[in-house]
Amino acid sequence: MRIAVDAMGGDNAPKEIVLGSLQAAEARKDVTIVLYGDEDAIKAVIEGPTPENVEIVHAPDKILSEDDPVKAVRSKRDSSMVMAARAVRNGEADALISAGNTGALLTSGLLVVGRMKGVERPALMAALPNLKTIGDHVLLIDCGANAESKASYLSQYAVMASAYARAVLKKANPTVGLLNNGTEENKGNDLSKEAHGLLKVNDRINFVGNVEAREILNGAADIVVADGFTGNAVLKSIEGTAGSLMKLIKSSIMNGGVTSKVGGLLLKNTLKDMVNQLDLDQAGGGILFGVKAPVLKAHGSSNATSVYHTILQAETIVDAGVIDELAGAFEAEVALAKAKADAEA
Repeated sequence: MRIAVDAMGGDNAPKEIVLGSLQAAEARKDVTIVLYGDEDAIKAVIEGPTPENVEIVHAPDKILSEDDPVKAVRSKRDSSMVMAARAVRNGEADALISAGNTGALLTSGLLVVGRMKGVERPALMAALPNLKTIGDHVLLIDCGANAESKASYLSQYAVMASAYARAVLKKANPTVGLLNNGTEENKGNDLSKEAHGLLKVNDRINFVGNVEAREILNGAADIVVADGFTGNAVLKSIEGTAGSLMKLIKSSIMNGGVTSKVGGLLLKNTLKDMVNQLDLDQAGGGILFGVKAPVLKAHGSSNATSVYHTILQAETIVDAGVIDELAGAFEAEVALAKAKADAEA
């Protein structure tokens, strides 16, 4: 297996990207990690000889966070992100990972890697901690790929996320909820109501109804479907709250006097477990579903730990064959619809 990594994407590139890749290379000797970026800058991070299962492909250009996504992908053909995406398209790599410009990565997925036949719009999916069950995750889709959505998109998102939950999370019949401002069936705007109707009759998923944002981390459903604008706002809210909570706990212990510090020491293991459960870095990256190969978006501020877990996540997705499964299913739907249209003509 070969995983293409954009070494120049993200706030902490290339150092943290390279360090995370090296950790993954050490843990997964049978996986080859191909780093795309400034060769000298990448080698400067690697101490000693380059591991046998790490390759460096020099990319003289890079896409910046402020670049226009579509224009950058089309004009910066020698950038680390586009070269990595091209490798996936050409079958030289099995998956693509980048912590860089989100819009540019989505565009690379669509224009370079290519969209699956039958998929209306790709979507980003994030794995969030399920606080009800330690070690489990709640999948949130879409969390930022599409600012404007249709109900039919959300129905397809549910199918894609369900396939991932079965293949990767090993859930035989994952539940699907629709993010809404109330649990009642008649709640929400026109999009929510129409999406609810489509999800309710979608026989390829296990739909359990509406889910409020406050219940996402409590495992109200294995999968929560949302339009991209709302999903992105909820994801960032959860990320911000988790980070602020950790800072508040640490500050309270350190600034609360001797009693607080002693209490902190006594609760050290418990607090460590809590931190690990809320640590989004260990959940991996967001997955762009609806393109022909695994494309993963690591957080822009990713550290080595986040990159490491995203690479392991990519390996799991490739091994599970979930992308091929989805491609086959959607192509079959297209063929069936065409045959039905031809018969009616």
